[in-house]
Amino acid sequence: MFRRICVFSGGRAEYGLLKPLLDELKDCSDVELKILVSGTHLSREFGLTYKEIERDGFICDEKVEMILSSDTSISVCKSMGLGMIGFSEALTRIKPDLLVILGDRFESMAVATTAVICRIPIAHIQGGEKTLGAFDEYIRHSITKMSFLHFVTTNEYFDRVVQLGEHPDRVFNFGAINVDAMKKVRILTKVKLEKAIGFSLEERSLLVTYHPVTLENGTAEENFMQILEAIRSFDNLRVVFTKTNADTEGRVINKLIDQYVDDNQNNAISFTSMGQLHYINALRYVSAVAGNSSSGIIETPTFKVPTVNIGDREKGRVIADNVINCDQNVKSIREALTTVLSIQFKKSLHKMSNPYEQSSTAKKISCILQDHKIPETTKKEFYDV
Repeated sequence: MFRRICVFSGGRAEYGLLKPLLDELKDCSDVELKILVSGTHLSREFGLTYKEIERDGFICDEKVEMILSSDTSISVCKSMGLGMIGFSEALTRIKPDLLVILGDRFESMAVATTAVICRIPIAHIQGGEKTLGAFDEYIRHSITKMSFLHFVTTNEYFDRVVQLGEHPDRVFNFGAINVDAMKKVRILTKVKLEKAIGFSLEERSLLVTYHPVTLENGTAEENFMQILEAIRSFDNLRVVFTKTNADTEGRVINKLIDQYVDDNQNNAISFTSMGQLHYINALRYVSAVAGNSSSGIIETPTFKVPTVNIGDREKGRVIADNVINCDQNVKSIREALTTVLSIQFKKSLHKMSNPYEQSSTAKKISCILQDHKIPETTKKEFYDV
């Protein structure tokens, strides 16, 4: 059955997760793959990462500008409005049979809302998850209700999507596509990674990815300064920062990162976009990870890398044995870092497994996208549990 499938990507991290699925769809003779890019992919400030998609051999069929040069709540709302204007035109030109959306960002909300109005069926990846501290929580569940097909990562999330009224016949638990993607990334030796990023990891190193807690008002600066204070209390610690996405108050955090790196050039480095190859290999070799990114919850267990999850942003997700949750204050962060940087904690993770990991996730999703019957109308009944 021939299908025109459009895959949406609004930023660098999202593309890294979607790449194995794009590879599967690109090689299918019964699929005409279309790629719609927007968000930070098209921002020079965030690295113009749509070029990475093109370097990988894909075509960005439509580009929709929507990101404003600001990180206030008003600018995010305006960006969503601009996105919907552009998405309505782009989707009208593409005329997809199915639109694939991953996750829960505001760019995804804008394109999903547009697709609903244009009566385009949506396939949603990574629904059913809980994240207490970010408005991503509301966006994720909203996109679930807009979508026809659902690809979740654990049985708990399967049950939650059904609880939201989605028929179980349209919900599939194939594991996390980002874990599947990691397995396909080329392995670099530690020496080659250090040469590529221009930074030595040495004996003790920490990878930090921290995003604004978007359901709190004006806390980004104070929260991140607490993290930096905790980090400063450790001697001989090499720190790699990856910067935030285009979130409310994200630029506040990025400015603090730049200042810290300027003041600690011998033992700190930062990246606007580290790239999937270097980021995944960094997870292999760093001593520990810290922050409040979903990567710290979903991806780090595969490498058994000790991880500190700070505050409420990711609270509610299923966590593995390598993750320690801590409160958003200097004392709690310092204590958690002391634990994950210890040899004893690292040794305790020897037999752990990743609850998000299954085999051939991208291939399984691709098969459903190709073969599952799509009704002529986007009407769907609420499934009562």
